[in-house]
Amino acid sequence: MDTEVAETVLVIDFGAQYAQLIARRVRELNVYSELVPHDITAAELVAKKPAAIVLSGGPKSVHVDGAPLLDQAIFDLGVPIFGMCYGAQVIAHQLGGTVGRNEQGEYGRTEMSAIDGADSKLLAGLPAEQSVWMSHFDAITEAPEGFVATASTEASPVAVLENHERRIYGVQYHPEVGHTPHGMEVLGSFLHDIAECSPTWTMGNFIDDAVEKIAAQVGTGRVICGLSGGVDSAVAAALVHKAIGAQLTCVFVDTGLMRANEGEQVVETFKRHQGIELIHVRAEDRFFNKLEGVEDPEDKRKAIGEIFIREFEAASEGIADANFLLQGTLYPDVIESGTKDAAKIKSHHNVGGLPDDMEFELVEPLRSLFKDEVRQVGTELGLPDEIVWRQPFPGPGLGVRIIGEVTRELVAILQHADLIVREEIAKAGLERSIWQAFAVLPDIRSVGVMGDERTYARPIIIRAVTSEDAMTADWARLPYDLLESMSSRIINEVDGVNRVAYDITSKPPGTIEWE
Repeated sequence: MDTEVAETVLVIDFGAQYAQLIARRVRELNVYSELVPHDITAAELVAKKPAAIVLSGGPKSVHVDGAPLLDQAIFDLGVPIFGMCYGAQVIAHQLGGTVGRNEQGEYGRTEMSAIDGADSKLLAGLPAEQSVWMSHFDAITEAPEGFVATASTEASPVAVLENHERRIYGVQYHPEVGHTPHGMEVLGSFLHDIAECSPTWTMGNFIDDAVEKIAAQVGTGRVICGLSGGVDSAVAAALVHKAIGAQLTCVFVDTGLMRANEGEQVVETFKRHQGIELIHVRAEDRFFNKLEGVEDPEDKRKAIGEIFIREFEAASEGIADANFLLQGTLYPDVIESGTKDAAKIKSHHNVGGLPDDMEFELVEPLRSLFKDEVRQVGTELGLPDEIVWRQPFPGPGLGVRIIGEVTRELVAILQHADLIVREEIAKAGLERSIWQAFAVLPDIRSVGVMGDERTYARPIIIRAVTSEDAMTADWARLPYDLLESMSSRIINEVDGVNRVAYDITSKPPGTIEWE
């Protein structure tokens, strides 16, 4: 697909952590989308020829100094505009309405009512009373001239504002999140009915476009893929192999920090069954030596990232023109590592942890996708389910699931406990419904009693979450008998462990991984 001539929706990012989620929701409605910064000019926007514009939420108030606003000329381009939360407030503020400063915010699930007699295109066919997800302090109190308020809540008199003539719309709530039951219908009404975007973009289109871009970037050069065995690098390798064939060489660096038996599975799958050239580098000693005495999680990530790159550089010495490095970087990696408008949460070894003097040019064809989209791409490319549906695994491996210093002994303990967790999840038939389930080994010890004797050993923390895209996650409500079987097996089978705990923290406020 040639995205230059395809219908494109531009999502303007005002600094929301979930701006990319909006772009993903647009793609779920089969319309191509791109994320652009809030300071894009009208001329720059026109050059992209958007079919519609969506304004994201954001952490600021329109009343504070330096609040991000839109180039005023964009409102006069005639391109349909849809603002969400802060994006709706930007519309009201810049077009002459009023955004009031409330004494208290409006957060969480909220009941919204359609205003009797108001002509609404966004809410057509929807219940007059519906639940929406709010997350704001200020609120639109007066719609600009030419706009009509079509819905309200107790704290937001203008929860929805519409201008049919100018095709500019806004909602004070977040239709992109799953907690707003009719959110996708509202977004669909804007995209398909108001902006008249055709629902023709699919993962198949993405693959065609990505193949074309990869071939153009690489030319006659060669690409090395940092194959980890996880879903992301596997799908990235299959996609690039489709684009350039034998110009791709995969390098599997065996760090010693992988899950139990995973190294052998990676080599078997890709070397023997996928027909992709694979170099197997055994580098366990280098990783453990580098991590000796390192306890800070950021330092661990950066140390692991640096060794990865050095191993790739060494493996490439015998491959002519190998000046490209393929990585399975996804958008959650990028947003958590910090972007122009989003705060840094933690650096990822394949984003923030790369050394400055790296000799490779990066190839990252999955950088704009979420995990569920990557799985769709993998299925489209014909990868087997055991690869496509493998649970996410961090690039630094068990190095960031061991709190504190990483040693061979501790890795062996965690590998055994993690294997038990995954085996029991599989026995319970929950592999597809659980986003991730794994074990964490914290740097603490607790007193226990085993065989009538006092023990002073480490606990294992089990972490299991449900999610759609890894940007938000909820702790999984595992059955008690499953938790009991995991706990019993870990304590009885894993030396050095005398206690098991279950993490019931959602994201936010926590992250999925502990480090």
